[in-house]
Amino acid sequence: MKFIVTRDVEEFAARASDFLAARVECNILATVLMSILDGAHAGATPLFVLGVDDTGDLHYAALRTPPWVMLTSTLDPPAADALLAQWLRADPQLPGVSGPPDTARAIARAWSDQTGGHTQCRMSEALHELEQVQDPPQPAEGDLRLPGEEDRQLLIQWMRAFTLEAGLAGADQAEAIVDVRLAHDALLVWHHDRAVSLVGSAPEVAGVVRIGPVYTPPEHRRRGYAGTAVAAASRRALAGGARRCILFTDVANPTSNKIYAEVGYRRIAGWEEHAFNPA
Repeated sequence: MKFIVTRDVEEFAARASDFLAARVECNILATVLMSILDGAHAGATPLFVLGVDDTGDLHYAALRTPPWVMLTSTLDPPAADALLAQWLRADPQLPGVSGPPDTARAIARAWSDQTGGHTQCRMSEALHELEQVQDPPQPAEGDLRLPGEEDRQLLIQWMRAFTLEAGLAGADQAEAIVDVRLAHDALLVWHHDRAVSLVGSAPEVAGVVRIGPVYTPPEHRRRGYAGTAVAAASRRALAGGARRCILFTDVANPTSNKIYAEVGYRRIAGWEEHAFNPA
């Protein structure tokens, strides 16, 4: 396989959009690409890689928008060394990788071999999908609504708290993330006397809508808000024309895995994020 490294988002989109849309495990890459094209990462310098065979057919795609990690499609593990050799020439400060488990592990090993640093599996996730919503066993009181301008500061606070609690990069980007999502109706709140939980949704790609992030502040937890909000947001997406919804859960969090299964989500794949620690 030949790897083509580029910072030209238009070139990458022209060659990779259909490839990403056809693979549900690439949904997150597809929606990040859409956000880059929409100007949401204007302050960053994204990097893209295309993997093609001798005839020019595309078999692989990856991207990174600093400060976040590389997002990768499935790659034959033996090809990870060649990929990393080219990637590191363009992006020597690569902080990690997120993708299908075998691919993420292979890229992490290649990074360690080539840099002498050590890696850590920071999060193991499960990818779930839903085609029909089930009502939660004990629906929470309240309803789902679009946030207003009066909710903006609260949502920024919650987005920052979610990022820090999940151990993700980008807490200092919370304001920009919220503003972009508000502009695209991509954040919803569960309202019970006041806003008590948030649930996000990504743009539809090939009939698939990804739900997330989902965050309930500690003082409102254990009341069923998150599960009920996800059920309502999923039903909204399906009513809007999506054929199915997907979401990611931390496999170490039995609560989230349980409550989303109760509303109809079923695990279909794994996902891992590995952090890179230089020597």
